[in-house]
Amino acid sequence: MFEDASSEYGVGWKTSTKPATLLKLWAIAFGPGGRVWVGTIPGGLFESRDGGATFALNLPLWNHDSRGGDLFGGVDTNPDGSPKITTWFGTPASEGEFAAGIHSIAVDPRNPDRVLVAVSTAGVIETSDGGNSWRSRNKGMRNENSPDPEAEWGHDTHYIDLCPGAPDHVWQQNHVGIYYSDNGAESWKPVSTFGDAVHFGFAVAADDRDGKTAWVVPGRSDQQRMAVDGALMVARTRDGGQSWQQLRKGLPQHNAFDVVYRHALDQSAGVVAFGSTTGNLYVSSDGGDTWAAVANNLPPIYSVRFG
Repeated sequence: MFEDASSEYGVGWKTSTKPATLLKLWAIAFGPGGRVWVGTIPGGLFESRDGGATFALNLPLWNHDSRGGDLFGGVDTNPDGSPKITTWFGTPASEGEFAAGIHSIAVDPRNPDRVLVAVSTAGVIETSDGGNSWRSRNKGMRNENSPDPEAEWGHDTHYIDLCPGAPDHVWQQNHVGIYYSDNGAESWKPVSTFGDAVHFGFAVAADDRDGKTAWVVPGRSDQQRMAVDGALMVARTRDGGQSWQQLRKGLPQHNAFDVVYRHALDQSAGVVAFGSTTGNLYVSSDGGDTWAAVANNLPPIYSVRFG
């Protein structure tokens, strides 16, 4: 969908008006009144208002200025002749494609017209009017892998989760660490440090009542996507990320090569569950203090959810 234009026009990619191919349905979320949201690769957000009987692509997000404007207009350039530039970058999909993807959708339980989505790679984006308009929610985040770490766009958010009982508390596992917001994602605070065991990863789960409590399953690094030091652990915070407790009881502490995908961690009323790429499923009924393996040697587990 995009051609490199960074050498002439700064950091960014020139948009292409070639037809996009739907590569993956990556996330699904539900709202009242039959609303269903589906996030896809390449960066499409589809909405249904009839319980999934019909869907429509959300064009205000698809054609957002941050990705170059109208992608269906048949024109690759702006009125002044410069190329349309997107600040949405790619994530591996399938068949060698590399395209932006929407992997997180969080609907505010107080107001179904307020929705947060997260894009790999662009960042966090919010609508407060049911998808008619969208704005970035990336203040406080740093893109350490970019020539401009303070850029508004281009953040590799791995996953976001908001607390249903306190929706202004939102958690984010980012490629460059863990972020926390207590003001509805208006701004973010880093709550992990490079070099610590609790930093890199893909999944994060917010407690359903206490906005300051969350769980992550750390990995070693981007280059070494496996359990830290060969020992599987879950990290929990109860103070908004000021401190993290490493929870290991019942988890393998030798020769563990598990990594946990972004949708493969969930919690409900203090029961926490996660599945790994090595096909192991673990459950804790005491908030993560102790763990039990309930399945082993399954295929890689991509998603874990409570019914």
